[in-house]
Amino acid sequence: QVQLVESGGGLVQAGGSLRLSCASSLRFFSSYAMGWYRQAPGKQRELVATITSGGSTNYADSVKGRFTISRDNAKNTVYLQMNSLKPEDTAVYYCNAHWAGFDSWGQGTQVTVSS
Repeated sequence: QVQLVESGGGLVQAGGSLRLSCASSLRFFSSYAMGWYRQAPGKQRELVATITSGGSTNYADSVKGRFTISRDNAKNTVYLQMNSLKPEDTAVYYCNAHWAGFDSWGQGTQVTVSS
């Protein structure tokens, strides 16, 4: 049962922008803390940004000022707006939902930034 589906990845030049979306079929979506993580080849998965059920946000230092996470509870969707992209942002980006010990992950979407 697919619960999180990411979209919006692709190939972009350095300095460009992309917006990732994560559509959820989870019940009580608004209660979940949502997050975006990424994994580059040969590296561990790392946190990019999170947003709580109350709308508080947190960002990795490497993306602060460039990325913005947001959520639309009416659409059961979380977004990641990525601006001023750099080649080092190249990775597979994963959506995560967390609530009361339950975790769900999407299948990931590839983001490639060319120099």
